[in-house]
Amino acid sequence: MSALYTTEAISTGDGRNGEVRTTDGVLDEVLAIPKEMGGPGGDKTNPEQLFAAGYAACFHNGLRVIAREEKVTVAGSTVTSTVSLLALDTGGFTLAVGLAVHLPGLEQATADKLVAATHQVCPYSNATRGNIDVTLTATV
Repeated sequence: MSALYTTEAISTGDGRNGEVRTTDGVLDEVLAIPKEMGGPGGDKTNPEQLFAAGYAACFHNGLRVIAREEKVTVAGSTVTSTVSLLALDTGGFTLAVGLAVHLPGLEQATADKLVAATHQVCPYSNATRGNIDVTLTATV
């Protein structure tokens, strides 16, 4: 299998209170642990926000591809990704994701079908399947 695209990101500093940047310089963010986890929070991002943004954008693009193949118009559609960091009983951590897809103007059955099909092709969905809980919701 050959890669269609490859990127690199580097973490420096103190992990969650450090900095992440891509080697091409397009992304360069200072991180802070959220207040909810005992950190300073503020106007800095964190890994869960970056993951939520990436998953939402990737899923939305996949949705548009599937809709085009099915000849369905999804104008005004949105994808909201909610990422939660969960503590495991074993002492580690895991993630849970909720994807809320809004498809105004469609019938519910069509929206459900598009979201289910997108979940089968989205790279983030394929990467997380069987590893973390992902909950899908379609609203019209």
